[in-house]
Amino acid sequence: MHKRINRYLTSVRHGMRATITGPHVLAFLPATALGAFWLGGEQALLLTALGLPALFALSGGFEQFGPGFAPTRDKATGLQMRDELETVLDNILAQTTRERKTSACFLLELDDFDAVKDRFGQSGTDQILHQVGDRLRTVLRTRDAVFKFSESCFAIALSPAPYLDVETSIQMAARLQASVEEPISLDATTVYVSCSIGYCLASRAPQQRGSALILAAKQALTTALQHGPSAIRMFADDMNQAQGKANFHRGDVAKALNDGQIVPWFQPQISTDTGMVTGFEALARWCHPERGLIPPAEFLPDLQRGNMLERLGEVILYNALSAVRSWAAAGFDVPKVGVNFTSEELRNPKLLEKLEWELDRFNLAADRLAIEVLETVVALSPEDIIARNINGLAKMGCSIDLDDFGTGHASISSIRRFAVERIKIDRSFVMKVDRDADQQKMVSAILSMAERLGLDTLAEGVETAGEHAMLAQLGCRHVQGFGIGRPMPFEHTMDWIRTHNAKLAQTPLIGRQTG
Repeated sequence: MHKRINRYLTSVRHGMRATITGPHVLAFLPATALGAFWLGGEQALLLTALGLPALFALSGGFEQFGPGFAPTRDKATGLQMRDELETVLDNILAQTTRERKTSACFLLELDDFDAVKDRFGQSGTDQILHQVGDRLRTVLRTRDAVFKFSESCFAIALSPAPYLDVETSIQMAARLQASVEEPISLDATTVYVSCSIGYCLASRAPQQRGSALILAAKQALTTALQHGPSAIRMFADDMNQAQGKANFHRGDVAKALNDGQIVPWFQPQISTDTGMVTGFEALARWCHPERGLIPPAEFLPDLQRGNMLERLGEVILYNALSAVRSWAAAGFDVPKVGVNFTSEELRNPKLLEKLEWELDRFNLAADRLAIEVLETVVALSPEDIIARNINGLAKMGCSIDLDDFGTGHASISSIRRFAVERIKIDRSFVMKVDRDADQQKMVSAILSMAERLGLDTLAEGVETAGEHAMLAQLGCRHVQGFGIGRPMPFEHTMDWIRTHNAKLAQTPLIGRQTG
């Protein structure tokens, strides 16, 4: 009996809240006050003025704001900061329990954010963030809340909804992602950014607390970033077991490196003319025995602080050259492998001797190795040991690839001074190149410059067949990206090459018509 009465009173309270706290009430307030004064005079007007706020409070109208509600705002976006997110989610979860509804927390991380900052500066980046925040709000309902979670991450707290299942939440995540990845106007430039999304449904959270929902969404986002860019992942219980909330100590990373847990994974590069494999890039990955694959962003800072980047370079180089020899022994034609060299490695006065020794150890010619150097390193390095080492490597026969071209402001003179053989066009120029005329003009300008300077070209971050086709049409000679092949452990590379070559063999040749 008591339970039925309580359910009845709860339903009445919720009905009152829906009636007097919605935005439609604003249309009736003037009429209510005027009617009270007309029928009962000043006394009735006073009772109305005092009674309506009391009804609003009794119906729970102030609960959505929480105690002492005075949210701080991010300067660039105008959004609430992450400090308020947990409180808002606590209130939402309490409401979903009372009303038997559901909710979710989404985290959206902008991919390659450091490259965006390097390219557009703080002012331009703030404008991009502001537009992204505005777009997220237009996709959502007015009662959903958007927060600036970190420098490159946004959080969304969904207000209670009657129904939200897995399929619906995936569709919502896709809509959010699509809104972010539409072209952004920045002064006279068109900018493309992408985002990875991790989220957790309230029904799947480990605990019905805002902090638990945020942590679950963060774990889903970490998984998405491992498979990014532009990945979407929903929280599952196995993420909680696999990832936990481990913070690595520098000693853990150093031990992982020495124990062989940090190894290169290989991403294929192919010719746009023939479709044949023209190389692989070696990319560092940590294969943790408990947490699985860990992206470089999580362990490279610890290696840098521990002055272990040179040691990492030695491990990657050894495994990369070993892979070249193994591919050749298996009968696969892989012309070269690309290895990223950090500025710390390039400052080593013994670099040339060390590299000569490694190549001789594997009985490989120097032209089988591509030295990948970030454009920022070339742009900022004066005539010092770095310049001498890069030019020395080029004279040995190694090819010099200028990585992330377009983000580091390297001058043409510095490109020539560092004996660059190939430029790798940054992903930010490649995104949507098949659909955006401005992107096509930018890539065409880069390719024209490269042709006049006698430089080879490779486009990074190619994700669709349309981008691949347009880059080939514009004259880019090589492509690399998820649309071609994802980074993979060495033991998977040979199967990938076999499958790729089999597809090429099935492609009909296009010859000239005669007669």
